[in-house]
Amino acid sequence: MLPVAPRSGLRWGLVGVTAFSFTVPLTRVAAHDGLSPLFIGAGRAVVASVLACVALVVTRQAVPRAAQWGRLAVVAGGVVVGFPLLTSYALTTAPAAHGAVVVGLLPAATAVMAVVRGKERVPASFWVFAALGAAAVVTFTGLQDGGLGSVDRADLLLLGAVLAAAVGYAEGGLLARELGAWQTVSWALALSAPLMVVLTSVSVAEQTPSATAVQWLAFAYLAVVSMYLGFFAWYRGLAIGPMARVSQVQLVQPVLSLLWAGLILREQLTWPTVLGGLAVILCARFAVLARMGRTVR
Repeated sequence: MLPVAPRSGLRWGLVGVTAFSFTVPLTRVAAHDGLSPLFIGAGRAVVASVLACVALVVTRQAVPRAAQWGRLAVVAGGVVVGFPLLTSYALTTAPAAHGAVVVGLLPAATAVMAVVRGKERVPASFWVFAALGAAAVVTFTGLQDGGLGSVDRADLLLLGAVLAAAVGYAEGGLLARELGAWQTVSWALALSAPLMVVLTSVSVAEQTPSATAVQWLAFAYLAVVSMYLGFFAWYRGLAIGPMARVSQVQLVQPVLSLLWAGLILREQLTWPTVLGGLAVILCARFAVLARMGRTVR
């Protein structure tokens, strides 16, 4: 095996996160008075599955062992089924900037899942900052929707998407060390293909897909990059690791997503949105640093 540069995990992670940072605003583009959320969430997985199956066949990849299929099902449930579908439904009503702030909890959530999955012993401060991050998201969403008692359906869907992605990221990062980065996401897509084909067929039967050229381009990005190519870099970065360190790169994702929401969708970034995003990012950063055993400054 060729030697790996010390910072190559961070570089690959940054490439993946940059690719993912367009996911929230472009999902909003595709879903706003355009494609149905079920078609966006399932259809993009079908397109990515075709690419994955072609890549697996052409390169003659060895079939995963029996024990690995169960873990691939966890990855597929989190990043192929859960996150795309939940965010697609949420962003039919929630602004992209709002979604980016809630998804900003993902670094801390991924760290929590990695701790649970790896049975790591971490300091109490890790759990404190992870809980503060969750509290910051709940407070932000409540204030945005008119009061702490009015967290709406879109917020619950976004929180569910964060949980699903965190599970898929943590398990996928571990599995990528055994199967390879692009192989892990490819097998997960292949495994979920039958279900996603059925869901896509249902969405087409309910509503014939009709959208503008821009919305189709957004869908194409979600299918090819967000659903497939982005994971080549992200899982490779996590596999090189250390996972706790590479996961910090996720902290730039909500910042970039907010930037794209302003540039692409012309959404106004209000002070509550900016401050809410900063609070979530800081809590996530401190949680990851605490997990790494570093002093939180």
